[in-house]
Amino acid sequence: MRRGKLRIYLGAAPGVGKTYAMLSEGHRRVERGTDCVVAFVEHHDRPRTEVMLHGLEQIPRREIEYRGTAFTEMDIDAVLARRPAVALVDELPHTNVPGSRNTKRWQDVEELLAAGIDVVSTVNIQHLESLGDVVESITGVRQKETVPDEVVRRADQIELVDMSPQALRRRMAHGNIYKPDKVDAALSNYFRPGNLTALRELALLWTADRVDEYLQEYRTQHRVSKIWGSRERIVVGLTGGPEGRTLIRRAARLAEKGAGGEVLAVHIARSDGLTSASPKELAVQRTLVEDVGGTFHHVIGDDVSSGLLEFARGVNATQIVLGVSRRRSWQYLFGPGVSATVARESGPDLDVHIVTHDEAAQGRGLPVARGARLGRSRIIWGWLIGLAGPALMTLLLGILPDVGLANDVLLFLTLTVASALLGGVLPALASAVFGSLLLNWFFTPPVHRLTIADPRNLVALVIFVGVAIAVASVVDLAARRTHQAARLRAEAETLSFLAGSVLRGETSLDALLERVRETFAMESVTLLERRDEAEPWECVAGVGPDRAARPEDADVDVPVGDHLALALTGRVLPAEDRRVLGAFAAQAAGVLDRQRLVGEAEEARRLAEGHRIRTSLLAAVSHDLRTPLAGIKASVTSLRSDDVEWSDKDRAALLEGIEEGADRLDNLVGNLLDMSRLETATVTPVIRETDLDEVVPMALRGVPEGSVELDIPETLPMVAVDRGLLERAVANIVENAVKYSPDGGPVLVSASAIADRVELRVVDRGPGVPDEAKERIFGAFQRYGDAPRGAGVGLGLAVARGFVEAMGGTLTADDTPGGGLTMTLTLCPAPGHPPTRPDVPVTATT
Repeated sequence: MRRGKLRIYLGAAPGVGKTYAMLSEGHRRVERGTDCVVAFVEHHDRPRTEVMLHGLEQIPRREIEYRGTAFTEMDIDAVLARRPAVALVDELPHTNVPGSRNTKRWQDVEELLAAGIDVVSTVNIQHLESLGDVVESITGVRQKETVPDEVVRRADQIELVDMSPQALRRRMAHGNIYKPDKVDAALSNYFRPGNLTALRELALLWTADRVDEYLQEYRTQHRVSKIWGSRERIVVGLTGGPEGRTLIRRAARLAEKGAGGEVLAVHIARSDGLTSASPKELAVQRTLVEDVGGTFHHVIGDDVSSGLLEFARGVNATQIVLGVSRRRSWQYLFGPGVSATVARESGPDLDVHIVTHDEAAQGRGLPVARGARLGRSRIIWGWLIGLAGPALMTLLLGILPDVGLANDVLLFLTLTVASALLGGVLPALASAVFGSLLLNWFFTPPVHRLTIADPRNLVALVIFVGVAIAVASVVDLAARRTHQAARLRAEAETLSFLAGSVLRGETSLDALLERVRETFAMESVTLLERRDEAEPWECVAGVGPDRAARPEDADVDVPVGDHLALALTGRVLPAEDRRVLGAFAAQAAGVLDRQRLVGEAEEARRLAEGHRIRTSLLAAVSHDLRTPLAGIKASVTSLRSDDVEWSDKDRAALLEGIEEGADRLDNLVGNLLDMSRLETATVTPVIRETDLDEVVPMALRGVPEGSVELDIPETLPMVAVDRGLLERAVANIVENAVKYSPDGGPVLVSASAIADRVELRVVDRGPGVPDEAKERIFGAFQRYGDAPRGAGVGLGLAVARGFVEAMGGTLTADDTPGGGLTMTLTLCPAPGHPPTRPDVPVTATT
């Protein structure tokens, strides 16, 4: 049975017209004779959407009772029994009512697709699981109903339903999306122009990436190797040298010139040992690439030029940025270099930018990690000079006049030394043997015979061979020692940087494994763990494709203790590489332990904090809440007593006590509820332009008359705050100041505009607070000094700071000159209302 096809209408926000577009598609298919039904559509009482349901067959919904309430969900059994060709299913991320077959609606859709039914559905960009944190940072609302990105990416067709923020807000204001009583709140919160613009950008970018995936699939299926410049992609070739930072910044500037430009940095590592790049420098360049919005890629290949071109064509790049070679002029004898080769072989569809830098032509120096091994070109030249050189020298000496056997030996010895310097011991030995035979045959009497008549000539030839072997051995030994020194230097630098980064806490487990993969030029690295020998291996962390599921499946495995193993795939490492790999494996185990300890410590801290709050709450309930309750109970009991005849004055006093106790209870419970909202991060401020002289006086209604002196200039700029949260915060601060002020000393509440902020100060002349306690007083259930019991549970300042910070402001405590405490509440001015110098303030007393 064929699998059904999934088509999704994607929108940036509710109300853009996804459901309308889906129903329109349903009508088009019905008109074409397709068997199309409505499996589930929620029109939310929108008249235009509801009209679109007319003329379409609707599958009756299934009714489910949950906690005494009846809900309706899509009846998947009825849809499967009806078996239409196409089913319209609205709201793909929807969470089904408990008691349904599947938890999520997208799981219902998977069943329909598996049954061969085509499905047309709708999704908003904020419901994609990977974008939950981004959407929350933009809108302040955490989406609880999400759908895995992979479900949407697997759709056969994705169509973006787009609308400008202005048009969407007009549609909202006209009542076409929400009911009139919800329009103002929606326009002021979720449907703000900035929110809608950001969500629209997310939807456009996500759709563009999906279109790019379709394009890559098409190019792969049809074997299209020619580059299509549909989007500017700039590949930066990095060697790991210091010039890489210049190249990355240059590529970022090129990408900024074109809309949708993308930077892809790639490092080509050879597959025969430690990479020739500094791990420290590569890590810095990786961070820089990510900072400019690009991506870093690691590719294994022995030919840097061809590997770079294959990568560029594979990602459909349009430009390559390379640096001018660091080689000196004489080093070009061994080849044209990577930059020139890439520029020559790139073809007309791939532009190559060769960027100058400070390190150009300064020389590469010794490879940091690969050592000073003799390269392939040097070995070839060594063999050519060692074998062809003596033959050419023989022809040349045969033409020239006789210079004597001693000089002939010295000339041949020069070629042997040159062969040893270039190619090492084997070409030099071959040159010595071949040269001695030529000297014996052509220049040692009797000529053209292998016999030697004069013993002195025999000694000369033996010395020649001995010197050649000695020189070759010394050169080879020097090369080996240089390689070992360079390799040890590379290992030392790698381990030093690794230890330093881990000690500084800069290396996560994934970053550490990625460093292992880059350092040893492997395809994948996996950290495996099992509880005991009878349990299967589990992947704790890994990087790269085709990760090993067991140590036996890997090309290299390093055990770490009894229950951990580091598994690498790609190639078999030589024994000399395993020393560094063992250090990496031990460090990976340490990082894993530290991460788990950090998680356990955080969990313990959370439990301890919860225990402290519960203990404090219990104390508050047992004393601070019972005190006003006891007063209310006593007053009510007295009033209900038939034994005493209360006068009107006494009755009024008892009622006043009841009212005061109720007010105190209301304040305490309100602070407890506010603190719980702050602890659970459910405070969502509605920011509006507000005048302080309208909010602050309302916050002073709960303090005794004459206890506060108000100084709020009328010329202050408007501030961007939530009126309700600001009023509650100011009320808590002022009540706290009045409580600690000495009798007869009013609290001063003043405001002023300073630089780019507006400050509200609450000044009291009480005992003050020491510097070490100024931050502690803002904690939950904190009361300083000799605060009378029953005066509160110590939440007022904690709630005030939480509300102020939720509005983007700050609340700090400072000493009052002459004694006392000053609470400074800093707020942001409303857009378009910059702070101005205030005129003479208007003073009032309440």
